[in-house]
Amino acid sequence: MTALATGWQHQFIETNHIRLHCVTQGDGDLVILLHGFPEFWYSWRHQIPVLARHFKVVVPDLRGYNDSDKPAHGYDLDTLTADIHGLIENLGYMKAHVVGHDWGGTIAWNFAQRFPGLIDRLAVLNAPHPHRFTQELLSNVDQLRRSWYLLALQVPGLPEWVIQQNLPSIVQNLFQGQAVRKGAFTTRDTEIYQAALEKPGVLSAALNHYRQFLAPQTWMTNWWKSPHPITVPTLVLWGEEDFLFSQKLLDGMEKLVKAPMKLKRLRDCGHWIQQEVPQTVNRELLEFLRQTR
Repeated sequence: MTALATGWQHQFIETNHIRLHCVTQGDGDLVILLHGFPEFWYSWRHQIPVLARHFKVVVPDLRGYNDSDKPAHGYDLDTLTADIHGLIENLGYMKAHVVGHDWGGTIAWNFAQRFPGLIDRLAVLNAPHPHRFTQELLSNVDQLRRSWYLLALQVPGLPEWVIQQNLPSIVQNLFQGQAVRKGAFTTRDTEIYQAALEKPGVLSAALNHYRQFLAPQTWMTNWWKSPHPITVPTLVLWGEEDFLFSQKLLDGMEKLVKAPMKLKRLRDCGHWIQQEVPQTVNRELLEFLRQTR
């Protein structure tokens, strides 16, 4: 375990028969930060030291990403959720605040449904509820257009080859190109993301998250089965100019969350919300997570 100049530490934590690489800092109640695609713990670099003044912050690389284990299987939503369940238990905590962005937000939604007794507060950043996302994919042409990549990624092997051949330009376009606030990403930031994706096995593992999400069993569950309502206090932060997700995904949230909920839309902000407007996100997270029921 090594400490950085920032004060955070790197360690590996056993959970669900794998090891997750985690960055940790602080003491107190546990806060888990879950990154999205195609990121890793680094996407929370602006939040870790701020939240660590009040909490024990743990930021895993999700299964398959960066320095975490990359098994051949286990990229379905329930297994990824079980990874976080085991992480909380092996850290010695009974409960945690869970915060997720993008794919990490999808895991956070699922975690709050499956393990409500293990979660204190839920915060989701630009990540639709899986049930709403499935509904919109089938009925919203705009969302289907935005999500074309989901279908393209289903072809075995070919997406990995195409991305590998064009990785520098793809990473630069995803972050610097698609960000509303261009100054959020330096050239060094994109180089760091590229280096993490170049590690052996990462790209296939990352794409398997999406392939499993469209697997027939997962798809039918998200479409047909009425989800259990979220019963813990919930914060949803949403950059209004998200290039991936339509704002219609926020419709009907009151049917999915049967607990106090705050929905805040942020103008002049895109998908990479915690990196584009870190001070606003930090302020909202601190205010929300430090409340007592």
